[in-house]
Amino acid sequence: MFNNSSKILFITMMIIGTLITVTSNSWLGAWMGLEINLLSFIPLMSDNNNFKSTEASLKYFLTQALASTVLLFSVILLMLNNSMTIEINNSFTSMIILSTLLLKSGAAPFHFWFPNLMEGLTWMNALLLMTWQKIAPLMLISYLNLKNLLLISVIFSVIVGAIGGLNQTSLRKLMAFSSINHLGWMLSALMINESIWLIYFLFYSFLSFILTFMFNIFKLFHLNQLFSWFMQSKVMKFTLFMNFLSLGGLPPFLGFLPKWIVIQQLTFCNQYFQLMILLTSTLITLFFYLRICYSAFMLNYYENNWVISSQINNFSMKLYLMCTFLSIFGLFLISMFYSMF
Repeated sequence: MFNNSSKILFITMMIIGTLITVTSNSWLGAWMGLEINLLSFIPLMSDNNNFKSTEASLKYFLTQALASTVLLFSVILLMLNNSMTIEINNSFTSMIILSTLLLKSGAAPFHFWFPNLMEGLTWMNALLLMTWQKIAPLMLISYLNLKNLLLISVIFSVIVGAIGGLNQTSLRKLMAFSSINHLGWMLSALMINESIWLIYFLFYSFLSFILTFMFNIFKLFHLNQLFSWFMQSKVMKFTLFMNFLSLGGLPPFLGFLPKWIVIQQLTFCNQYFQLMILLTSTLITLFFYLRICYSAFMLNYYENNWVISSQINNFSMKLYLMCTFLSIFGLFLISMFYSMF
């Protein structure tokens, strides 16, 4: 187990690696930032000294190392072509670069490593993998003008994310497939405008933080743990599943707002086929969220009269309830704010 100073060092280097990639003005500098980010995140993954975390860190290293090798090779080819040393098709090289970046971000059809890797991580590491680790690859994807290939990845991502979560009982795999589905929406937003992608990413990160924060506190990893644990408290049952529905994008929760923005922009751009695929996949995603909520609310579980749990302190409870309030009523608050101006 790493001590706090080691974790602070690795987290700082991970943030620096992402910032180097985002602010770099060359592909070689971006590759260097990705490598710093990779080598800083791997020690954070294996901080439990158990078999699953070690296996997950090895899988992550092999996948990212393969993507980094191909990315470096493609960048060298691109630089040689620009210096007129050899003649290479730039579009083919850009396609290879885009494929490696999609592999790094975990987008379909290069998603096979992502759900299995999530199964071996702690909730905090899973949150980093679902949110922060996607910033650098998605920013680099925005530099490439390959909308046709990106559209194929969008369609695959939303379909795989929706269908893959249907038969899952593991909460980490459920969140992994949900992340793949949301990644399809983020790539769609990236095809329209970087600002829209940033808005969607911030809302998705906030909603993912709320769920993983609660799962981490109560050490919940499977669906049957949800039902057995919620015999203690109806309030916690209500707040958790409202957050599930908010992450799924059900109106009038806060998670519907970024999807609403993307739907509006796709309508303006006349991308009706892409919009139909996105909406259909979201309905499937909402189906398995609603199925979980229906089982929890409608079935007759024996519940205790007391609601206080000894596993959570007062500050964590206040933080979680405040985030939940924003998640459930955030859309109303934003609508009221805009109506005032």
